[in-house]
Amino acid sequence: MLRSSLPVWTAFVLVHAWLLVLGVYLRPTETFWDLDLYRWWMWLGLHEGVWPVLDGPWVYPAGAVAPMLLAALGGTGYGPGFSLAWSLLVTALNAVGLVALLHAPRVVGHRRIERTTTGAWWWVAFTALLGPVAMGRLDAVVAPVVVVALVVALRHPRLAAALLTVGAWVKAAPGALLLALVVVVRRPWREVVLPAALVCAGVVGLVLAGGGREHLLSFLSEQGERGLQIEAVGATPWMLASLVSPDLRVELNAELVTWEVHGPGTQAVSDTLGVLFVLGVAAAGALLWWCARRLGPRLWSDDTARAQLLLRGALLVATLLIVLNKVGSPQYVGWVAPPVAVALALRLPGWRVTAWLVAGVAGATQLVFPWLYSQITAGGAGATALLAARNVAVVVLAATVVVALVRDAHDEPAPPDDDASPMSGGQLPETASQPS
Repeated sequence: MLRSSLPVWTAFVLVHAWLLVLGVYLRPTETFWDLDLYRWWMWLGLHEGVWPVLDGPWVYPAGAVAPMLLAALGGTGYGPGFSLAWSLLVTALNAVGLVALLHAPRVVGHRRIERTTTGAWWWVAFTALLGPVAMGRLDAVVAPVVVVALVVALRHPRLAAALLTVGAWVKAAPGALLLALVVVVRRPWREVVLPAALVCAGVVGLVLAGGGREHLLSFLSEQGERGLQIEAVGATPWMLASLVSPDLRVELNAELVTWEVHGPGTQAVSDTLGVLFVLGVAAAGALLWWCARRLGPRLWSDDTARAQLLLRGALLVATLLIVLNKVGSPQYVGWVAPPVAVALALRLPGWRVTAWLVAGVAGATQLVFPWLYSQITAGGAGATALLAARNVAVVVLAATVVVALVRDAHDEPAPPDDDASPMSGGQLPETASQPS
């Protein structure tokens, strides 16, 4: 395994070195501008005693201070120190994610199955395709945490729940993936809800001790005040119409440093997406519950069925968080990568098309941001059409995941075939998922 994994580790180092050099030294203003904001927040905290959440509302959950504070070890003044430290932090976390992918079959208890590097290679390729935002954004910190959580989920659901909740207190999205975890465990209250609640209690306790009670959940209201961002899937018709209509304007929200589309109907769409976002996540949870009920005893006797439900469920939730989001920042695409990488690492059947589709979305997203972003904000037809095509592909991804979930719930179990999937026909070791 060491010999076979050496090429993927070499590619990992090269990709991360390139992104570091690109973002820190070659094109910092275009690619890593969010890191300047993170650096400024930490400078205010360390030098002025004014901390996010503790001393005022913040756009991120309280836990996001932790990775920013670690990066502040590189310095909070002007210069590359903070960005360099951030890039090294993300690289280290991604290395942990890569180890988890390389050892995924053994982690879930299938020691007799030879490991594969497919999931690891796909993870590295996805990072390269997504480009600078795969390193220079807060979402880059939580992506490898989600990878590890999904790898350990079937054997150690309590640990997975804790990791996803930790991720949620850094960037809220991982918390929604608990919906996929809760339907594949026998005792959800003990194995998912309790660990998540304990993590929440710890974070809330720290914030309260620091005097931040008033602003603990400010990230929810801060997000609610955003307009319809130009990259959002829901903004697609208006972005296309803006190419020919003077009534639609693409404007910079200077306070949040985001570009938004304004004009007839945009506020209504923004408000509607706020409602659909909640309803869509709830509908995804209902679908996953139905799939689990439909699978019945197979959910506990067929490890492939349980892994498929977990990972397809996680992918569906992550995709809906993008489709129904009025923000739609390019780094959000990183949310859909962990379920795909883990599925490939476990050699689950039926993921090849999904993997190619997600990789294509990642590549298109890098073209959209940062390379063609100025053309989009200036009304360039070709760049805007590419953005629209990328958004259509994300909707197609969501639809294909729904179809796969429903199909899997209706299909009869296939006969064991170790060559087809290392999960087929095998049982995980006895864990807390046994009935109480």
